[in-house]
This record gives sequence, C-alpha cells and structure tokens, in this order.
Amino acid sequence: MTAPLDDTFGYQNVAPAERQRRIRSVFNAVAGRYDLMNDMMSFGIHRLWKRRFVRDLPREGLIVDLAGGTGDVARLMAGEPGRTLVVCDPSLAMMQAGRARGDAPALRWLGGEAERLPFADGSVRALTVAFGLRNTTHLAAALAEIHRVLAPGGQFACLEFSRPQWWLKPFYDAYSFLVIPRLGAWVAKAPEAYQYLVESIRRFPDQPRFAQMVAEAGFGAVRWRNVSFGIACIHTATKPAREHA
Repeated sequence: MTAPLDDTFGYQNVAPAERQRRIRSVFNAVAGRYDLMNDMMSFGIHRLWKRRFVRDLPREGLIVDLAGGTGDVARLMAGEPGRTLVVCDPSLAMMQAGRARGDAPALRWLGGEAERLPFADGSVRALTVAFGLRNTTHLAAALAEIHRVLAPGGQFACLEFSRPQWWLKPFYDAYSFLVIPRLGAWVAKAPEAYQYLVESIRRFPDQPRFAQMVAEAGFGAVRWRNVSFGIACIHTATKPAREHA
C-alpha cells in the first residue's frame, strides 16, 4: 500500500521526483542550524528521546544510522570497540556540517538514499533512523531495502514523530503550526522548511499503521512505544533469522 506521503510535500501534492528535489533543498538550507533548531524546538527533549532510542542496540558489528545527518545519533553509539558506525544520508550538506565539528573521528560517512542503500545483502547488524523515514520518496521501498541489508537476526529501530494523545493534541498542534515556522524563520532563516516539517509529520503513518507497514516488509517482533505521550514513537523490529520459504 502506498504511504500517504510518497507523492506529497507537506500538504501539497507533487510528483515523487519533485518531492525528492524539494526535500533535498530543505536540508541544504537548514544544515548549518539543524542541531540548534532541534534543541530549540524540543527544549532539548529530543536528546533524551535519542539516548533512550539507542540504549538497547547491539554492542558489536556494523551499525548504520540512516538519514543520520550531522551524526548526533551515531555519536551516542560511539565508544563501543566492537561497533563500526556508518552515517548514511543523501544530504552531503548535512554530513559536512556534522564532520566539521571534528569530535567523532571514529564515524564513517557515506552518501546514500534509503530506497537504494549502498550496502550488501545481509551485511548490517543494526540499522537506525531518527526522524528520517518521513523524508523518503518511497516509504515501502525504503523498508524493503532496510530488510535487504540487515543480517538475519539484525535489528531495525526507528524514532519518528507520531500522534500525541488526544488531550495533548490541541496544544501540540498550536505550537507546531504557530511557533515552529517562526522559529525556523528567526534561527535558520528557512520558515518554509519548518512549515514542511510540521506538515510532513501529519502525513506520516500513525503508530499502528507504521508498525503494520514494517511487518508487511517482512520484519518480525514488531513493537512500538511512545515517548512524550506520543509526540514521538520508537519502533523496533527484527529481521527473522530464517525467512519463510
């Protein structure tokens, strides 16, 4: 089933190629202020989400942080001698901003799109993606690629904005649509980029539907747990050790 964001850009209907072009432009525009904006928009809470997100990942093997941008999630996983960490992102500007910090020499950086991952079949022990699948051009194809590159028994973990509980939604919506674009204009000089951000969150499948898509891609042990009352959600799954014949 086609995800509702594949042929959209926020609330606009666009062809997939145009969607891809516009999203690339968004991240080129905000790369230099991306981490600062995340801190300001979430009051730093995104850092707590990300620490929880990476807490239970494997201690060894190749770990790919897809759509890893400036490497903030990958940095949280660094320090384990058995791990090889690769940040994979289609935005060279985002990765250049991360590398310019010079504080993570152990990280490897690799350009690549979620729908065409530059890794061999079954070569990845774990793949993480934080706030990135929402920006793919074809979500189902991206999930299929993730399944392809993971080794049998490999872990998939996704942290993404989702649907908050009903009592929080009016306040969350007001903050999202009234405050975040203004912050984007003031700090990142890119209000349209952050207007896309808040609209694309509403386009992404909700918690149960995304979990269903992950299962349909062939994963097992599919689970999800909300953080901050559903403003974001951590989805986890495992590639089965043996595929069904």
